[in-house]
Amino acid sequence: MSGGPKPVPQWLAALRGVTLVGRGRMDGMALFGATTEAFLASLAPLLAFPAAGALLLLLSGKAVEAAAAVLITLVAQLAPPVLSHTLARAWRQEEGWLRYATAYNWSQWAILAVMFGLLTVLRVAMDAGLSEAGADTLFAFGVGGYALWLHWRLSRHGLGLSR
Repeated sequence: MSGGPKPVPQWLAALRGVTLVGRGRMDGMALFGATTEAFLASLAPLLAFPAAGALLLLLSGKAVEAAAAVLITLVAQLAPPVLSHTLARAWRQEEGWLRYATAYNWSQWAILAVMFGLLTVLRVAMDAGLSEAGADTLFAFGVGGYALWLHWRLSRHGLGLSR
């Protein structure tokens, strides 16, 4: 017999955290781990999916493109945690950084969900007469605005920054 409820798997807690944080509920930050293992687990899919794409390029004989894809992915995924850690240390907020960085990585999936949702809405709007240029503009501002808003909130609450 067990002495209580089973612990929630880390990926399930992260999924719930993404849904809360993605909607602006910063209490979802508590659902992200503040350990090195949690951070690496949040980083793994962000590296694995592009690595699989690079492997497909490599297998199709495009070694240079595969190498470029891997390098671009590494820079794009590792620059935010490196830069944010440097800033957190400079702002004397390093103790909250690991949870923030983990939440930041997982929050990229919320941005992807918003992208797909917005694409669906814009497709319907284009069928109703919205121009392609108008849809492109709305998409760029919609996704860009959401990403800025989400990252600002994560930084502010995750690192304890003032407005």
